[in-house]
Amino acid sequence: MNPIRVMVVDDSVVVRKIVTDVLSADPGIDVVGTAVNGKVALGKLPQLRPDLVTMDIEMPEMNGIEAVRAIRRTRDRVPIIMCSTLTERGATATLDALSAGANDYVTKPANVGSVAQSMESVREQLIPKIKALTGRPVTPVRPAAPVAPPPRPAAPRTGPGKKPAVLVIGSSTGGPEALARVLPALPATLPVPVLLAQHMPPVFTRQFAQRLDRLSPLRVVEAVDGTPLAPGTVHLAPGDHHLVVRADGRAGFTTALNQNPPENFCRPAVDPLFRSAVAAYDGAVLGVVLTGMGADGRNGCGEIRNAGGTVVVQDQATSVVWGMPGAVAQAGYADEVLPLDRIAEAIQRHLARAAPLNTAPAMAVGGRR
Repeated sequence: MNPIRVMVVDDSVVVRKIVTDVLSADPGIDVVGTAVNGKVALGKLPQLRPDLVTMDIEMPEMNGIEAVRAIRRTRDRVPIIMCSTLTERGATATLDALSAGANDYVTKPANVGSVAQSMESVREQLIPKIKALTGRPVTPVRPAAPVAPPPRPAAPRTGPGKKPAVLVIGSSTGGPEALARVLPALPATLPVPVLLAQHMPPVFTRQFAQRLDRLSPLRVVEAVDGTPLAPGTVHLAPGDHHLVVRADGRAGFTTALNQNPPENFCRPAVDPLFRSAVAAYDGAVLGVVLTGMGADGRNGCGEIRNAGGTVVVQDQATSVVWGMPGAVAQAGYADEVLPLDRIAEAIQRHLARAAPLNTAPAMAVGGRR
């Protein structure tokens, strides 16, 4: 398998060297070129033909957001990973870049004590995302199959399906833009509360909740501990905290936050949210898993289905990375496997009917985008 061809774009000589050295140390990656700003990067793209671009945000002449827009105007679909600072300004700019067509982001190391620590931070964040976005195995155990195994039919139910009383959603890579399409398509009169775990760091989640709130008829907030759950409100897990459902005898169901150990290398993670919803609502849960790398949410979806709930996942063709939804589908936990533009309709359909149907998944044909 040929190495992944990467172009590194950053106006900082130090950052370019750190990123280049880290990536070049991986035998599966070849840094084919660098650029000091978006304008230079745009000029080098046709010649270098990289498989992926890492892109700084704040650069002279043409910044990262402008560069992403310019690249996408050429109809070039090369994956782009933004390198952002963990600040309010950095979070806003990163979300703008994702809206412009970037695929994912990493945060630059801050307050680290050495170049070695900076390099390790870049290695841990960036290399798995590069490999996931280019369809390569994240760990070199064996070559990845060119096409993911097909979804398994939904496992037979052991009891009657339950009408959902809560909607829980999980997403990761590609999730911000997927959610920005799904949530605005849901009505303000949605009859159940919504809880959402998107893999995202602190600061970013607050900005993202505000952005979704502006886009959606639903009320979207960054979750805080102890808020009663009400229909039509979306609670987004804050960065570095797990969001779970608490059953309170006096207040009914409320949000709860904790900093228990990461699950699936993530905090917030999808599995603890899904598990808590099953326990609180006695399985009357609609779980949705959107695009994302890894397998977070697979076990939680298994618990949802075993308890009588319903699971819908995004299909491979419309996912930026078909890791999380693919893991659920391949485990046989998905009632439906649907393209992104049909997810909102499916949510409303499942919330409206008397009980979930026990049918094989509705599978869309198509490969990785």
